[in-house]
Amino acid sequence: MKKSILIVLCITVSFLANAQSNSKLYTYKQFGNKYVISIQNHAEITKAITAFVKEQDIKAGTIVGMGAVNEATLRFFDPATKEFVDKTFSEQMEITNLTGNISQKDGKHYVHMHVTLGRNDYTALAGHFLTAKINGAGEFVIESFDGTVDRYYDEDTGLNLYKF
Repeated sequence: MKKSILIVLCITVSFLANAQSNSKLYTYKQFGNKYVISIQNHAEITKAITAFVKEQDIKAGTIVGMGAVNEATLRFFDPATKEFVDKTFSEQMEITNLTGNISQKDGKHYVHMHVTLGRNDYTALAGHFLTAKINGAGEFVIESFDGTVDRYYDEDTGLNLYKF
């Protein structure tokens, strides 16, 4: 009996810890089908947005945002090799624009984002957005669409494309 109670208690504590971890990643306010999201300082953006999309069960939509980061990993797709090349930049940068979309792939939430980052010398980096940690503020808007947009892996391009 004591063992059963202990197991239930451990599962409950684990569940509550996971539920609280999302609330520490972001805060938000809803306006109809739009959400204004503030990602907490030092949180990882892709993790926070993906957690939010799953929590709200958004299966199709758009993402826009801006803010500041001190580390970001961008991805560049090479169509000749059909491979992605990742590069990490460790410096203070401004997110001058983050644009993305939300869909489904293999029944799971799929978040796809691109970003332009401003450096302190006023040059810019841009590419497919993989990860970044907020260092300052992160302000995003997600618009949810009714319905679902699916994706599939296309052998010819090597990309996950919309499936209509």
